[in-house]
Amino acid sequence: TAIMGGSKVSTKIGIIENLMDKVDNLILCGGMTYTFAKAQGGKIGNSIVEDDKLDLALDIIAKAKAKGVNLVLGSDCVAADAFSNDAHTQVVPANNIPDGWEGLDIGPETEKIFADVIKNSKTILWNGPTGVFEFENFTHGSRAVGEAIVEATKNGAFSLVGGGDSVACVNKFGLASGVSYVSTGGGALLEAIEGKILPGIAAINE
Repeated sequence: TAIMGGSKVSTKIGIIENLMDKVDNLILCGGMTYTFAKAQGGKIGNSIVEDDKLDLALDIIAKAKAKGVNLVLGSDCVAADAFSNDAHTQVVPANNIPDGWEGLDIGPETEKIFADVIKNSKTILWNGPTGVFEFENFTHGSRAVGEAIVEATKNGAFSLVGGGDSVACVNKFGLASGVSYVSTGGGALLEAIEGKILPGIAAINE
C-alpha cells in the first residue's frame, strides 16, 4: 500500500504511474484530492486544484482500474472558510464542498477507510500528509494515518515513511519509533521509487 499526499498531482505523477505496477492499494490524499474530485464532476469550492490536470486525474483512475489497483480517494473532508488554523470548519463530502469553503484535511469517514486499508497491508509507503498539517487544527487526518501505520507495523508490516513533510508528521506526533524506516531523503527516495538512477548508486555500481 502506498499513501501519496501533497498538494499537486503534477509533482507526483511519475511516482504514481510507477507505483501502479508495484502496489495493490494506492491511497491518494492531500491537496491533489480536489483535482480528482473536480475531474469526476465534484464541487470543490475554493480548494486547491490543478485545472490543467483534470484529464491526467481521469487517466490515473482509468489506469488503476486497468491494472487492478485499488485506488482509494477520500469520501469526506474537513472544509474551512479560510486558509487559517482559526477558520470555521465543517465536515462535508469531498466532492460537494460549499462555495467559499476549501478542503484542508480528510474527514472522519476517510480516516476510517484509509486506516482499514493500511492495517491490512504488509508493506506500506507513506509520502505526504493528508492535509495542512502545519495548522494544528488540520493535523488529525495525518495523525490517524500515522497511527494506523504504527499499528500495522506492530502486527508485522514493513513501513517506510519518506519525504520531508511525512517525516515532520511522524516526528511531530512522536510516531517515528513505531515505523520500520524513516527516510530523510525525500526527493531521492521518490526518484528511486519513480525508477530513476540515483547518482550516488550509479557511482558505486561503476
